[in-house]
Amino acid sequence: MDSDFYVEGYATTFDKPYKLYEYDGIEYFEMIDRHALDGADMSDVIMQYDHEGRVMARQSNGSLLIEPNDNGLFVCADLKNSNASRELYEDINSGLVTKMSWAFTVGEDEFDRETRTRIIRKVNKVYDVSAVSIPANADTLINARSYFDGVIEGQRQELLERRKKVLRLKIKLMEEQI
Repeated sequence: MDSDFYVEGYATTFDKPYKLYEYDGIEYFEMIDRHALDGADMSDVIMQYDHEGRVMARQSNGSLLIEPNDNGLFVCADLKNSNASRELYEDINSGLVTKMSWAFTVGEDEFDRETRTRIIRKVNKVYDVSAVSIPANADTLINARSYFDGVIEGQRQELLERRKKVLRLKIKLMEEQI
């Protein structure tokens, strides 16, 4: 996304238990299985702040992308389309809002009594991803980045890879000469 109002982060993490709540001094946890989103309906998901109010970004207009990867549910959004979304960008950019959450329906879960952990095995539908003031999962994150930060980082990584290849070739040539 080429935007001056680009944000990215993780709405949830996979295979990593997080404390959901505490009751009478006993902690209860939740964990999202790495394959919970396989086959889930993730059509036209929206982005909001604290799961309510105005829509800040949306898949159907191309301002929101969500994609499960090895770490969790990756989110990137262009928040340039309204005053409210630009204000959310400023809150994220200034560090006032640093976490995310998501709204979904559970298709299959189980409870591990020993660890007091609810394991979400299957998600039926994802409704929204939200930048939030207080997350259920403290391991989520959202941050503001310039489009060009990503471009510069990509170029830096390419340069490092080229240098590694050249170094490996030099080592190989030196070994052949010995």
